[in-house]
Amino acid sequence: DRTSAMVAVRDTILENLPEGYQETIQHGMISYVIPLETYPKTYNKKPLVFAALASQKNYMTVHLMNIYGNPGDEEWFFESYKTTGKKLDMGKACVRFKKLDDLPVSLIGEAIARTPVAQFIQMYESVKGKP
Repeated sequence: DRTSAMVAVRDTILENLPEGYQETIQHGMISYVIPLETYPKTYNKKPLVFAALASQKNYMTVHLMNIYGNPGDEEWFFESYKTTGKKLDMGKACVRFKKLDDLPVSLIGEAIARTPVAQFIQMYESVKGKP
């Protein structure tokens, strides 16, 4: 069950991923990052994580750092999620789901596509150093 769900979400992310991001494994998750060659000024000297996909013990998660870091996109995401009729189970940046039918996959694709690399770097730099 989880394999097919993870593959479907990963495929959607890859289809919508703006140019300049790179898929890798970071922190034990499939991660979509800005390579250090593009942006080396990160706080931990690792590529800057834009999004991630993970299978946890009790659920799967999609981490959307662009939604968490941008109040306008956060509002858009919450409102758009409501229109899907699905229940949103979200932490600060992670959308949790137990099965693929619980997740509006096309909305995840839209959320990924919304933030080009330059815009994400600008968002990161505007909040860097803030608590």
